[in-house]
Amino acid sequence: MNTSSPSIPADVAAHVLWSEGLGGYPAGSFTTKLLDAWASADNANAARLAVGWPEYAAAFALMQQPGGVAQLRSIASRQVTA
Repeated sequence: MNTSSPSIPADVAAHVLWSEGLGGYPAGSFTTKLLDAWASADNANAARLAVGWPEYAAAFALMQQPGGVAQLRSIASRQVTA
């Protein structure tokens, strides 16, 4: 992630982890549906979602980086902020 990426709140990290079956905790019904849509989106539609929900985009991007899942878990447990 670069320095211009939005910060990732603990709840966002937890929701993204949960949506991928990697821990965290579930979101509310709207956010759960949003994350389901994100999971099935192609790159163009994922980019559109990122405009409205940049924190979730940052969390998904972090998850793809080496050590990203561990960082998201740390954020979700409120040990660090990204």
